[in-house]
Amino acid sequence: MRSPRTGRFALGLTIVAVPLVLALLGPVFAGEPGARAASFTLGDGHWLGTDFVGRDVWRQVLHGGRPVVLTALAATALAYLVALPVGLLSALTRHRLLEELLMRPLDVLLAVPSLLLILLAATVFSPGAVGLALLVALANVPDAARLVRAAAAEAAARPAVEALRMQGETWWRTAFGYVGRSMLRTLAADAGTRLTGVLYLVATAAFLGVGVAPDAADWAVMVDRNRTGLFVQPWAVVVPAVLIVALTTGTNLLFDAALDQGGRRGPRRTEKGTRP
Repeated sequence: MRSPRTGRFALGLTIVAVPLVLALLGPVFAGEPGARAASFTLGDGHWLGTDFVGRDVWRQVLHGGRPVVLTALAATALAYLVALPVGLLSALTRHRLLEELLMRPLDVLLAVPSLLLILLAATVFSPGAVGLALLVALANVPDAARLVRAAAAEAAARPAVEALRMQGETWWRTAFGYVGRSMLRTLAADAGTRLTGVLYLVATAAFLGVGVAPDAADWAVMVDRNRTGLFVQPWAVVVPAVLIVALTTGTNLLFDAALDQGGRRGPRRTEKGTRP
């Protein structure tokens, strides 16, 4: 009998597969743009209708997912790329001053709401897709670094770490060989939640016109620009909105199911209580 965990994993995989495949492979199958038709119309070869400037909605959907997904993945990876060394160094250092220099500036950033930080930066310069990824990553570094520091500090307090130090092991081997491996499950749980939050933040920023052109093929931009015709031609808004929700919901289900399965699969033991 299939366990509930396996069913939840399959459900999450099914939900996330549709928007992910459309985002990554959609532009390959989109084809050449056709002639524009009247705004917010259905039929006439446009099976999802047309958008606010008469473009085919299905073609816009095929092109609109890649910017959202790639920007979110890049921002999440960049956030951890900065947060991991900062958190590990602040947890394992024996110099209080260094820890303060690393963490206190992040506390200042943590006090500024993420979306407000992005909007303030957008008033100074106009970020493209790369700039938006950097801004979203910057907004996620403070709390990610604090989480890494807390998890690393707990692992660093174990006798095994002190034994490694007494044996003369290098800082890198101690930090990444033992402490880093000890907090993998914590980081995996945070990664699922963080990626979902980053997806929403990227979509919200794009919805507000940050990092994308006003008429760009982007799911969030499609929701914003086509909402005036929601009751006339709803597919131009409903389809991209559902794809964004499916992407975030499916990601959460996948990570939850994987972590639950990994957490309940305890180490097997022999009859004498020792590991095989």
